Amino acid sequence: MLRINRVKDRIRAGETVYGPFLKCSAPQLVEVMGNAGFDFVLIDMEHGPHTTETVEGLIRAATVANFDAIIRVPENRENAILKALDGGAHGILVPHVSGPEEARQVVAAAKFAPEGERGMDIYARSSGFGEIPKGDYLRQANETTLVAIQIEGAEGVRNLGDILDVSGIDVIFVGPYDLSQSLGIPGQIDHPELVAKVKEIVGLARGAGKAVGIYVDTPEAARRWRALGVRFIAISVDVAIFDQACRRMVADLKEGPAIKH
Repeated sequence: MLRINRVKDRIRAGETVYGPFLKCSAPQLVEVMGNAGFDFVLIDMEHGPHTTETVEGLIRAATVANFDAIIRVPENRENAILKALDGGAHGILVPHVSGPEEARQVVAAAKFAPEGERGMDIYARSSGFGEIPKGDYLRQANETTLVAIQIEGAEGVRNLGDILDVSGIDVIFVGPYDLSQSLGIPGQIDHPELVAKVKEIVGLARGAGKAVGIYVDTPEAARRWRALGVRFIAISVDVAIFDQACRRMVADLKEGPAIKH
């Protein structure tokens, strides 16, 4: 039986979930993140160096650490979505979706019939290599898979009303850095114009019964967006988390008082 997608269930219940992006292909890092208490890990195949083979190992590590693995696929392409889900991912995040037809392509690739046209491999890792009865697998995969799409530009915001009409999308994810660039304020993710746009997206998505996600750099930013109704928060990146931890430790080593014995 497929494991329950706790992230999807908690979002539906109105809770907020948190997880970092992962660029390094180290399963040990995934286990550390899960053991630390994150709700999910976002394995980044768009900007990261991951391959289909390394991603499968990272998903296994998430299973060991008992939290959810979401894959940001490199592009809105049927085969990329298929391989991520066949490998056992609990969900997908598809970048650069700008219109309703692109959103429908995502759903078609992520869902089995009658909801979509996902290629069928009943012996994939996601089916327990054939252990799950076929009918149960197809039904449960459609029910439990988290489908998120990334709105990163002004065109996507303009078309949001039509995008929200597409059935099968769970999360509208805002890429604040790319959106700031599209709005003519590159890198200014706290700019009032960008904040107003995200508030607009949250209001429209809520009205359509869909959750909103966003990327943040800090816990403070996460708390601000949570207060505004964002329910899926990707916080920082593995390399940045490690960099900051190392810098704090080095500063403590060099600047802290010596201990006399």
